[in-house]
Amino acid sequence: MQQTVELCRKDFHGLCFVNLVDFDAKWGHRRDPEGYAKEIEAFDKGLGELLDVMHDDDLLLLTADHGNDPTYTGTDHTREYVPLLAYCSAFHKDTGIDVECIYVSAGETVARLAAEQDAPKASVLLGGSADNYVQMRKDGLLEPYQSAELTDVPEAYLDVYGVWNPIYIGAICFVCNEDWFAQTGTPLPQCWDDLLSPALAGQVVLTSPETSGTAYTILATLVQLRGETAAWDYLRALDQNIGQYTKASTQSVDLVKTGDYAVGVVFYHDGRRAMLDGYPVSLHIPEDGTGYEIGACALIRGGPREEQQNARQFINWMTSPRGQECYIEAKSCRLPANSMARAADGLPALQDMNLIAYDLEWAGRNRSRLVDTFLHEVRGEP
Repeated sequence: MQQTVELCRKDFHGLCFVNLVDFDAKWGHRRDPEGYAKEIEAFDKGLGELLDVMHDDDLLLLTADHGNDPTYTGTDHTREYVPLLAYCSAFHKDTGIDVECIYVSAGETVARLAAEQDAPKASVLLGGSADNYVQMRKDGLLEPYQSAELTDVPEAYLDVYGVWNPIYIGAICFVCNEDWFAQTGTPLPQCWDDLLSPALAGQVVLTSPETSGTAYTILATLVQLRGETAAWDYLRALDQNIGQYTKASTQSVDLVKTGDYAVGVVFYHDGRRAMLDGYPVSLHIPEDGTGYEIGACALIRGGPREEQQNARQFINWMTSPRGQECYIEAKSCRLPANSMARAADGLPALQDMNLIAYDLEWAGRNRSRLVDTFLHEVRGEP
């Protein structure tokens, strides 16, 4: 832990992987609870030192690859369900409040909240398109709450039902591997129909709307842009060029930036991050119109009672200029919803994009039907 603390004190950029192997080999397998307890105390002290020196844009993830209970019989691994704790220091430094995060896809989030409806384990739902919040609101999974910071958010991005709070805006675009296009001489896609080019057979990567909020925004965009019949015809044709359907949009970006595929359809902020990291990618917003998401956060109905005040404070902070300007330091590349917050350099202004009049309430109401139709009509599932 001391080496990690010392590294964090420096101007370090990248991924630092730390394996605290003594918990496994020295204390866990040998079933030494006293040694294990002393190691936890030492780790806890080192963790406190690490949190004190973390920068505002640092992200700390704590997890394990398996359990190893020192009080259990035998010497094998135990408890295969392990935690994933995430810590970002900016909110903690401003408020003194600790936050534990669990990262799951949009589809998994909806399923998890529905399963935990009688006793939710979390108090705040953070991120993801407001489309998803519409259905969760109708299912009674969210608690109405509006931050006082929303006075500086354009009316078009507000929730008329007063449940979710807007925190960023993200437009759909094409992320392209420039090396692949240069080597093949294929023109870069500028509109939706360009993705149907025979030259892109097997070279397009897309997320599935069954699991991904990004993919559902793409699906709802095409239906609103072209009408349902034409949209299903288009998606069936596009399916012939799809090399892989991924679970999450970030996976699509990863596959394009490394050259496994030529082009993906993603949110602009996800593709922009790959550009900032030095990968040979370019971003192209469809000239014939594109949809967008309003990233949101909300209170989870019935969340832990002792967390309610802190949960509201977190939403207030996340909707403030201070909270949304953390996108700059974290290289998140999102456009803030709060008009008083500064945006990162190099991001296109919303007025410079050909955005459709995206109806997120309609998209939220029709989510289940459109996803089921996609799986049947495009993927050929029964």
